[in-house]
Amino acid sequence: MSILDSGLSMPVIPSTTGLADAIPLFNTSPYLLIQDDGPSLGYIAVSDVLQEMMHAHRLMEAYFETTLETAGSALTLINEEAKVTYWTSGAEHVFSINKKDIIGKPAADFFPPDRLQSLKTLYTGETVYRKQHQPRPDLFALINARPVQLDGRIVGAVAAEVDITTEIRLHQELLHMTSKVQHLEKAVARLRPDSDPFARIKGSSPVINQCLETIRKISTTSATVLILGESGTGKELFAKAIHDLREPQTAPFIAINCGAIPGSLFESELFGYEKGAFSGADPKGKKGKIELAEGGTLFLDEIGEMPLELQVKLLRVLQEKSYFPVGGTRMKQASCRIIAATNQNLLGMIARNQFREDLYYRLNVINLVIPPLRMRKEDIYELTQTFLQEFSLLYNRHIELVPPEVFKLLFHYDWPGNVRELRNVIERITILTTDGEVKPEYLPDSFISSIDQEQPILQETLKLHSQPLESGLSPSSWGTDTPVPSHEGEKDESTDSSTLSYQERLDTYESELLLQYLKTAGGNKRTLARQLGISRATLYNRMKRLGL
Repeated sequence: MSILDSGLSMPVIPSTTGLADAIPLFNTSPYLLIQDDGPSLGYIAVSDVLQEMMHAHRLMEAYFETTLETAGSALTLINEEAKVTYWTSGAEHVFSINKKDIIGKPAADFFPPDRLQSLKTLYTGETVYRKQHQPRPDLFALINARPVQLDGRIVGAVAAEVDITTEIRLHQELLHMTSKVQHLEKAVARLRPDSDPFARIKGSSPVINQCLETIRKISTTSATVLILGESGTGKELFAKAIHDLREPQTAPFIAINCGAIPGSLFESELFGYEKGAFSGADPKGKKGKIELAEGGTLFLDEIGEMPLELQVKLLRVLQEKSYFPVGGTRMKQASCRIIAATNQNLLGMIARNQFREDLYYRLNVINLVIPPLRMRKEDIYELTQTFLQEFSLLYNRHIELVPPEVFKLLFHYDWPGNVRELRNVIERITILTTDGEVKPEYLPDSFISSIDQEQPILQETLKLHSQPLESGLSPSSWGTDTPVPSHEGEKDESTDSSTLSYQERLDTYESELLLQYLKTAGGNKRTLARQLGISRATLYNRMKRLGL
């Protein structure tokens, strides 16, 4: 007698019933009757379902295991209890741990918990993709990790890792070799007559190119040069470039910071002294900076800090090319070229009797204005890469990625400390980057909080603006209070403008630029916005603010 004829009470289901709906019915009977509108079609037993489910499970497990092994990565699965439930042969190869030794055991027994991304994913639900990490101090890997969720609850985590230890070590060796090559290049550069004097000046923005063109013109003369620029713009680099371009390779370059030497010692530092000139002096005497720079260049940094009583003596050196050492009776000849630099408003200091006017005009034969970093933001990328390479070597850090959002923050910042500040920021984020990827939170808090989210138009217009090559940039655009120097007999209009605030002067300069380029664009604001790389709304808002 068949089951159908046995008279057993069986739940009836249509043939279209899904397995998920049928399984609960087995709680009342080991059999289910299959019947549509007509006669019974048959029945299904719970043993048949279990057998088919076991077969389907084994089949899926075979596919699953083959897929994981074919992926080629070190794949790890951990369960809710943070125990390893699957460990591929790729993981065996990468971590040198056998499957039978790790499966079923806590992952933290084999790796430091703070280094296990899979544990972080299990506990926090964090998903990562191609993140560099170190599961062990001797191992670098790129990891993808994702939580396993069931019914809205995390029940495990999957991690796929690729061993990049060899690549990292090769990259570090390459960085070290690059450092050695750079060291050799510097050594060769001192001997090679055709070395590039501009090698240390990074950037290719129009304003920097204008400065370099001005330096090339200066190099054909022995005239005294006055370099103007905000603190941190790298004035000494430009002074060294002028020296390298116009002097022989063996000519000395002597730099003296006028603000770092006490006034009582300044004269002896500059002019030197004879033996017995004063108590405590070297009995053999000492050469001054002017004598040490003979046949080369004397760079007077922060010239605005020079004491007034020394200014008149320096003026005599510039006029007569001679001087007396401290305590000396024999005149010496000054055969060096002078380059001075300052971040101060010398004309304002003259008005306050803090700087000699005659010395100013002696120094200001040719002036070179170094643009602040906010006027050359297109150079930030090149500068950042240069500093990253330098500090990666110094701190043995491998920087794999600088995300676009980090560069966006760098480009939006106004950089009051200029290139020096950028260098310090890059050093900071290099130190903090231990996983190969620079993150926005590595930037200083004060840096992020002070960022103006509105894209400035000024640096965009400067990309198109062409300044006279004799001065590189108008000092009125330059961020300090230094006005444009006037010539004798001419009205010094900049003295009147010095009463304006920095923002007022900046707005005036920006208005002139916008009007100039609007005229070039034929008055078409859409064309102008496209040329500046900004939206029309940004252009309209900026023009409205400027009253245009």
